[in-house]
Amino acid sequence: MHEAPWPPGIEPVVPVPGYPNTWTHTPARAPFPRAPGATEYAAPAALHRKLPDGEANLAEVVKGKPAIGQLMEISGRILDEAGRPVAGAVVELWQANAAGRYAHAIDTSPAPLDPNFQGHGRIRTDADGRYAFFTVKPGAYPVPVQETWWRPPHLHFSVFGPSCLSRLVTQMYFPGDPLNEIDRILQSIPDAAARARMVARMLPPASVGSRHLGFVHDIVLRGRFATPEG
Repeated sequence: MHEAPWPPGIEPVVPVPGYPNTWTHTPARAPFPRAPGATEYAAPAALHRKLPDGEANLAEVVKGKPAIGQLMEISGRILDEAGRPVAGAVVELWQANAAGRYAHAIDTSPAPLDPNFQGHGRIRTDADGRYAFFTVKPGAYPVPVQETWWRPPHLHFSVFGPSCLSRLVTQMYFPGDPLNEIDRILQSIPDAAARARMVARMLPPASVGSRHLGFVHDIVLRGRFATPEG
């Protein structure tokens, strides 16, 4: 693989104790460095055709009925290592519903599903690198292990930038949630400043209005101030 775009302390320390998926998805051997080639510097051809966008509304897409839960908008910018906006990036979001359950067959939690909540969306950033999703705030959920612990409310993001070197899968957390401090995934990031970059900023209600909450979360794809993987 190519050299890591993150300085020490930004990448998560895996596998995470008590989180089975990190054990099954973590390579047993350390990655070896390799200089990027033409494949890494090139973007997938016609990515917008392979991954059609336009699914920005996760909360009101089923028969026009609103999903159950606290409505919110999450918006921000996708930036490169120099702080420049990344236009045309494909941004995917997926999340649990307000009860803390994913609309996926692998989630067998007893928490209820919401028939009016899609749970995933995909859009492209504009010329200024901006994205926005309208959704509901996800609920916390327990990790099904012997020593149960709870994951705080969070969003999953996948970003496809202009090249393979600008590919990022990460998570976003909500400010002030008490479960953030004991979440083993978030706390697997050694650097405190890097962990803070995974927490969104809440907008003042007066600037958003009475319909929904507003949060801002910028994602930096590489470099010293990169958003950590998650």
